[in-house]
Amino acid sequence: MNWENQHAVKQKIIIGTRGSKLALWQAEHVADILRTMNPDLEVELQHIVTIGDKILDVPLAKIGGKGLFTKELETAMLSGEIDLAVHSLKDMPTELPPGLILAATTVRMDPHDAFVSQKYSSLAELPQGAVVGTSSLRRGAQLLRLRPDLQIVSLRGNLNTRLRKLDEGQFDAIVLAAAGLHRLGMGDRIAAVFSPTECLPAVGQGVLAIEVRADDAEVRSMVARLDDAETRICVTAERKFLAVVQGGCQVPVGVFGQMESGQLVLSARILSLDGVRCIEGKIAGMPTEAAELGEALAGQLLAAGGREILAELE
Repeated sequence: MNWENQHAVKQKIIIGTRGSKLALWQAEHVADILRTMNPDLEVELQHIVTIGDKILDVPLAKIGGKGLFTKELETAMLSGEIDLAVHSLKDMPTELPPGLILAATTVRMDPHDAFVSQKYSSLAELPQGAVVGTSSLRRGAQLLRLRPDLQIVSLRGNLNTRLRKLDEGQFDAIVLAAAGLHRLGMGDRIAAVFSPTECLPAVGQGVLAIEVRADDAEVRSMVARLDDAETRICVTAERKFLAVVQGGCQVPVGVFGQMESGQLVLSARILSLDGVRCIEGKIAGMPTEAAELGEALAGQLLAAGGREILAELE
């Protein structure tokens, strides 16, 4: 689209963002791309505090899981206070409020989980009964599946807070998304990266999501240029799997889609909290059937025992 020839072209857009260093990096990253594509455009960031940022002393699963880091941003968007919001896709509920759409999913960065420790170079090196910090039921269950002896302790706060708690000696190791560490230039803190066979990532991990008002055609077309087709295919399958399995609650579910030889390959697992039971499977098919593949794999795992595991969690 040639912006110079448009009438009443937006002169300014406001991006809503959480205030953490990582959230600000993500919002600035998108703002820089938009400025490069539209040199006359003024892009402003507006900091918004979410429930997930306020309640830091309770495990995420106990306050309701998904939507904790998006709801206030979405309210601001619907009221016209901001024009778009930049999220980590893994924080977004599978269902968006009426009037909002997922306008772009950016090229996926490293989707894996990272093992971070000052003293130990891998999970295998941890001593018996070591204390490992994570806020994710998914990570906790998969860690216990690999090492039942570990003590998994809830770890909340932004990236810098979590690293500080590790450095203070509160944990022997912590597990974080590798992408967040790389984005903030802290890749050197990663001692090891978990393979998907060890620890399947969260839905959309490593992907930035740009959410806009459905009726804002101008911002939608501006943002559409940031959408990566291959990433969109993979996360469509992942998000559909999650929607069928449980909607928006925090549950021990890992799912990961990737393109292999022109096909979409989707792997997933549903685990009990202690990691003892693990229902897993894999499906492959055409990229055009991403949502159908996600739904089919979810149905398979639920039927194979996943439904019982999830029922116990409730």
